[in-house]
Amino acid sequence: MRQEMRQLLTPRMIQSMEILQLPLMALEERIEEELQSNPVLELRDGNGDANSPEPAPAPDEDAAHHKDQFSEEEQALVVKENSDQSEDFDRLSKLSEYLENEEFATNGSHFRHPSSYDGERDKKMDAMNNTAARGQTLVEHLLDQWAFVECSTSVRKAGQTLINYVDAEGYLRVKLEDIQKESQTPLTPADFQEALRLLQTLEPPGIGARDLQECLLLQLAAIEEDAELATGHDFVLERALITDHLKDLEMNRYPQISRKLARPIEEIQRAVRHLARLTPFPGKLIGGEDAPPITPDALIYLDPETNRYEIEMTHDPAPNLYISGMYRKMLKDRTQDKKTREFLSNNVRSARWLIESIEQRRGTILRVIRAVVDAQREFFDKGAEFLRPLPMIQVADQLGIHVATVSRAVSEKWIQTPRGVFPLRRFFSGGTTDADGQDMSWDAVKEKLKMIIGNEDPLSPLSDDEIVDQLKAQGIVLARRTVAKYRKILHIATARQRRKF
Repeated sequence: MRQEMRQLLTPRMIQSMEILQLPLMALEERIEEELQSNPVLELRDGNGDANSPEPAPAPDEDAAHHKDQFSEEEQALVVKENSDQSEDFDRLSKLSEYLENEEFATNGSHFRHPSSYDGERDKKMDAMNNTAARGQTLVEHLLDQWAFVECSTSVRKAGQTLINYVDAEGYLRVKLEDIQKESQTPLTPADFQEALRLLQTLEPPGIGARDLQECLLLQLAAIEEDAELATGHDFVLERALITDHLKDLEMNRYPQISRKLARPIEEIQRAVRHLARLTPFPGKLIGGEDAPPITPDALIYLDPETNRYEIEMTHDPAPNLYISGMYRKMLKDRTQDKKTREFLSNNVRSARWLIESIEQRRGTILRVIRAVVDAQREFFDKGAEFLRPLPMIQVADQLGIHVATVSRAVSEKWIQTPRGVFPLRRFFSGGTTDADGQDMSWDAVKEKLKMIIGNEDPLSPLSDDEIVDQLKAQGIVLARRTVAKYRKILHIATARQRRKF
């Protein structure tokens, strides 16, 4: 036995940390799950009073009073024998419209109170209807085309097998011999060879290729068959470039290619411009994953009156979440049985923790963003090259919170600024000091590097050593290997590859 002190995280603290780290869309999903599982938690559409329970509809005293309360759309449909029935059909049309636009229910013989229908559509149903359908996958796209290919039964089965081996980029990277061995049907190598030939005729062109060279040649053959697309192409030269000089093109060796093919550099450049229209990944043209939507957590704008950047939190769900007044009354009612009160107590506690965690998340993110905006004023005023280094530990000390809390607060959070939409984490980075003693973040150094390369002479591009000299002239001292590293991060080619002929 021993006595010791240990720091333990309570479930409430763990939930707060999880909520803080969630991006906005994941938070909305979490709230939706809680609304489904917790009956005491409710979400209002407007800015109502969360402390007052919603009024229950008044009971109907008699049929006459019941009829007076209802609107024309809710009255019983009685066909008048002494008319042309036009009014009845109008009412029937309105009733159909009402049923399509509102989720309504009846309780026994009692109709719903008309005040519950506000003329708006069901938001959940609208969201489901407006959600884009799942796109067709590449395999489904190929199988749909394969069903119309004329071939023998064995070749058809071989083609279906091959299609399932085509990867997301459109390549068949597994050898036909290996596919034949893994196949559970008795198919010959000739069946797979013929199936591959037919597979490579499907759309998009280049599908089923086994390497980049074959992929580009298949696309070039498809263009050659189309008289309109073939206009202006030099297919002999373009095939020669793909077959024998892909590496030379990558390394920008136009003079060597010109000597080997005995063709002017201008013709080679024209052919390369045509080849640039081909895609190295034809499979991504079908069923590609959409870029995830970005919803900024906050909006940063300049207040012209105070000349200060203000922060507005967006899509804040906390004010619209509340605990049902009806269940709170039931919890206080001593006449309720023990199990009911215990069930309500647990759910009320869970709902309260969730609401408080969301409010704490909002407050923490708001404080962190305010610290960022105050520290990066020059970035918002002048641009990315004025971004200052801002370690998370500095913001944590400034706000009096743990650095891990700052890390969770900026994780997968985005802000919309006058300069564009940026991840909040971008504003936290290390940096260097220029000749004037001013701090400069590494992102600002990258922007300087991009500007220097963007202004170079394309006929004589700058080497990494020359870029080092130009940065030094601006007061930024970096090693050549650091410049090379940042150039690769920015996907900028070497001086040899950037040179224009």
